[in-house]
Amino acid sequence: MPPRRPVLDPAAAYPKTAGLREALDAGDWPRCREVLDAAEPVERTELTMIAFSEPGLKTFLRGVLTGDPGDGAAGALLGQHLIGAAWRTRPTARPVRAGPDRPAAFVEGLEAAERVLVDAAARSPYDPAIWTARLRTAHDLRLAPSEARRRYDRLAGIDPHHLPGQWQFLQQLCPEPGGDWEPAHTFARETAAAASPGSFHPVLVAEAHLGHWREEHRRSAAAGRRYLTADPVRAELNEAADRSVRHPAFRRTHGWVRVTSTFAMAFALLDDRPAAASLFTALGDLGSDRPWDHLGDPASVIVKYRKRTGGGT
Repeated sequence: MPPRRPVLDPAAAYPKTAGLREALDAGDWPRCREVLDAAEPVERTELTMIAFSEPGLKTFLRGVLTGDPGDGAAGALLGQHLIGAAWRTRPTARPVRAGPDRPAAFVEGLEAAERVLVDAAARSPYDPAIWTARLRTAHDLRLAPSEARRRYDRLAGIDPHHLPGQWQFLQQLCPEPGGDWEPAHTFARETAAAASPGSFHPVLVAEAHLGHWREEHRRSAAAGRRYLTADPVRAELNEAADRSVRHPAFRRTHGWVRVTSTFAMAFALLDDRPAAASLFTALGDLGSDRPWDHLGDPASVIVKYRKRTGGGT
């Protein structure tokens, strides 16, 4: 019997995702608002992010905003949708480096998203979903670090523990858009330490180490392994997992699959088979594209490591 492939569709873990998709596909804005308005703030932001990969929403969402320019939910959804549409103009999913050689359609698409989000933030200045999307455009448009920091500070003033925005800001601090690993790791550690035990936030520590590992791995596989298996890194990953996915207070609320998957990948790459296996077992048939897509086809990579560690089989 072939190994079971994980279910990567977020709707399998989060029924509200399916409900919002159905409402968007049907052009039923009252139903969209019903789903979003019933969600907790972090869950609401995560739900608006599904518009990134949903096709054919631009006309519908622009129509909603024409009828009510102050509808922050529509602004956040349209902004995310336009960011995703910009990325779909690219022939490759590789990161876009700063410079004049970036495809014009890509930049123009991001600028269209930015215009929508600037207006949305002006009309709904306390909506964390909008500021999270604006952190994404700051990153993708390679805006100045001071501007990204300004946007993050606005978000933190609304919700100091808004994980989707913190996850996005962490990407801004990494070397790819012009940051550095020291501030990225510092931000991840401080954010994790400020969160309550059992929260998702310590995953930022794992995310920062996985990003650093990828940079080292591009130099050589040996360099990547040396980095990730260094005693301080291993200790930080275990401490972060103990404060998050391995803590009794950890809740399977919106986002838990990606958080658990991120730790599972970190321990799988460490070849800490018991630690990875326990997380694969907790996930069961569920999985997430990120961060496994950095290693290839996510489902195939998850099957490979799940088999190797003996977890979830």
